[in-house]
Amino acid sequence: MSDQINSLEELGAVAGDEAVVAIEETPREPVRDELGRSYATGKRKDAVARVWIKPGSGKVTVNGKELNTYFARPVLQMILRQPFQVAGVEDQFDVMATVKGGGLSGQAGAVKHGISKALQLYDPSLRGALKAAGFLTRDSRVVERKKFGRRKARRSFQFSKR
Repeated sequence: MSDQINSLEELGAVAGDEAVVAIEETPREPVRDELGRSYATGKRKDAVARVWIKPGSGKVTVNGKELNTYFARPVLQMILRQPFQVAGVEDQFDVMATVKGGGLSGQAGAVKHGISKALQLYDPSLRGALKAAGFLTRDSRVVERKKFGRRKARRSFQFSKR
């Protein structure tokens, strides 16, 4: 076993050149509409966010309201700003989002997911940083359904000995 194959060229020489197809990494193209915006859908729990980003001054609008009005808690505002901080593009993009379903925390997570996906579509070079931070992965945790014969998903009815 002294003849190990260390590269694609050596494999091509052993197997014949027609067996090895040159694999080229095609650079990702930016995806933008005619208005220069990128669109993405973000999801978290039961919330679904439709997000458009375009170059601007950093204005964030959610369901027609300002960020500070719709997400009053500072923690939720911080969640929305995370993708921009990780990508290093704070105050360079305007965000317009519509979000439905779930509660405020799930909606903030959905908008964050949508912003991350839209950023990597607008500028594919930001994909590495966003992916490393885990912002492009949908958080699949949802509420467990209630089962019959139980009070909640797992909680039983109170047991009575007599």
